[in-house]
Amino acid sequence: MKNNWLPGIVVLALLCCAFGKQPSLRLFAIKGYAQGTTYSIVYYAADSLVSQQQTDSLLQRFDKSVSLYLPQSLICRFNRSPKGIRVDDIFRVLVSRALQISHATGGLVDPTVKPLVDAWGFGVFKADHEPGREDVKKMLRQVGANKIRLKGNFLYKTVPGVQLDLNGIAQGYSVDLLADLLERHHIHDYLIELGGELRIKGHKPGNEPFRVGIEGISGDDLDPAPMRQVIEPGDGAITTSGNYRKHHESGGKQVSHLMDPLTGYPVQNEMISVTVYARDAITADGYDNGFMAMGLQRSLAFLAKRKDMGAYMVYRRPDGRIADTVSAFFKGYQHKTE
Repeated sequence: MKNNWLPGIVVLALLCCAFGKQPSLRLFAIKGYAQGTTYSIVYYAADSLVSQQQTDSLLQRFDKSVSLYLPQSLICRFNRSPKGIRVDDIFRVLVSRALQISHATGGLVDPTVKPLVDAWGFGVFKADHEPGREDVKKMLRQVGANKIRLKGNFLYKTVPGVQLDLNGIAQGYSVDLLADLLERHHIHDYLIELGGELRIKGHKPGNEPFRVGIEGISGDDLDPAPMRQVIEPGDGAITTSGNYRKHHESGGKQVSHLMDPLTGYPVQNEMISVTVYARDAITADGYDNGFMAMGLQRSLAFLAKRKDMGAYMVYRRPDGRIADTVSAFFKGYQHKTE
């Protein structure tokens, strides 16, 4: 699934809690491995209510639905099928939300982008050369949200050869499903992190909020730097997308792993990374790549119309220097220091 790149997200002072004020609450932690990365869950409750066996089972079920690395997963079966297949609820929700976000972003987020991802060398198997212009034109005939149709739990292909890649949104949804698991066990104070994607609710004992730090960058060389932003997200989710850790070189230029589904070529603009705050992780994860593709001004204009989402953006100015900015909604969650 999707991993994140610096500027990273760091949970601050997670274990520094005022236990004495609420002696009935204890801290429970679960750590595991899933989706090619690590995950951790911290929650506060009177007793151990959720186990690693339960979380691992949920994540394994998730992979059987939408992992491109499991040949018998539903998504791989769909990609091989001539017309489509019946899907489970995990797959259905992901496709439904991906189509909604594709429409909202004017097609810059697209679940049918797999042929482009593969051709440019960022798929499960590495490509030995870059596609030519005619190759891209041919692939674009199979790319577009209108190339699939979801009816109930049956996903149809309207064009043969359409293939899905849900990695740009799937990891966020898996975090939401972990949150749902905790909620079903009446756990309401928790922090979940999987591959850098966060879902937070409630607070630590003593009414102390969870705080999240977003690492900055140093100078113009993209090295990690001290925290640039510290936020108190309350109940919500935070995800990050970036393009300078996951890329390869071609002809002396960096080729981004982020695809523009409208042109068929990797995204090339001033954006370096975007950290999105939203009500849930599927929303934040679904839009962070979209903002990377939109560019700075279009992203800010888009966010100005939304009252449920904010972003912290790092970009390169025309003079080559690195700068950052936050949307108005995101500012409301910045930690106020004395």
